[in-house]
Amino acid sequence: MSDENKSLVQKAMAELIETGDVDALGMVLSDEFVHHRPDSSATKAEWLAAVRAAWERIADMEVEVQHVLADGDHVMMYSRRRLPDGGPEVAVVDIWRFDGGLIAEAWEVIEPVAQASANLEWWEPAGR
Repeated sequence: MSDENKSLVQKAMAELIETGDVDALGMVLSDEFVHHRPDSSATKAEWLAAVRAAWERIADMEVEVQHVLADGDHVMMYSRRRLPDGGPEVAVVDIWRFDGGLIAEAWEVIEPVAQASANLEWWEPAGR
């Protein structure tokens, strides 16, 4: 099942990136789908609407998938993304949870690559 889930994520994301077909992505999401980010959560309809609204700006985004890993009902994808207009490069981690052959939940964390070292401050020992 892990390999099937992994293939489904890879195919849906490739189709979205290559064609902008948001509806194709919507077809692999369960009706109860929830998309989580550190600052918010969205239902299937809300998230798909947000992807559609952003598509004009991100349609030419370069996406470099670094890793896709599957374990049971979860698939994780790590990618680096760049906007064609010279926008910041970002590192993105997506975690997808499957239920009944469809994606039921997703978690997404986005970090601008240029700010990554600043986010390591809290790892520094006290007094340094």
